[in-house]
Amino acid sequence: MFKNDREGIGVKFYDGLENVMKHYSSSGAFLTVSDGALTNTMTVSWGNIGYMWDVPYWMVMVRPQRYTHGIIARAEDFTLSLPFGTMKKELDICGTKSGADIDKSKVVEFIAARGVKSPVVNGCDIYYECRIIYRDGFKEANMPDKIARRFYSNDFHSVYFGEITGMYAT
Repeated sequence: MFKNDREGIGVKFYDGLENVMKHYSSSGAFLTVSDGALTNTMTVSWGNIGYMWDVPYWMVMVRPQRYTHGIIARAEDFTLSLPFGTMKKELDICGTKSGADIDKSKVVEFIAARGVKSPVVNGCDIYYECRIIYRDGFKEANMPDKIARRFYSNDFHSVYFGEITGMYAT
């Protein structure tokens, strides 16, 4: 389990990061959230990992029309489950089908995370557990026109910064 370097040495969040980002940006990861009543996962490949406010974090983005948006808006945490070159079919389904229309637990197996309420997706290679420490929304007025025109149609992402509180591999 990852421990913040100030609290004790464990796996550092940046160990193996080149491989993590290679798979994250090309194949995607499962972003899984639970608000206690509802659980959903969706495929994500945009985001950022870094170090800010004295903690390691993952920044993930969810568009307001996504089923997951309503859940993560009420959640305390989220997980990222990364399969390295496997689970392509499951990633495709979770990236193209809404949790409002299908039960994602019939597509992937959710198992308890080690330290947060949101589960992880079984069968992945590496897991990140994140406690939400900041949330906000992109604003068109603050975005370059070129990006707004290319990537958005009045559906600007909400952004969630999750402090990485756990990281482990299978």
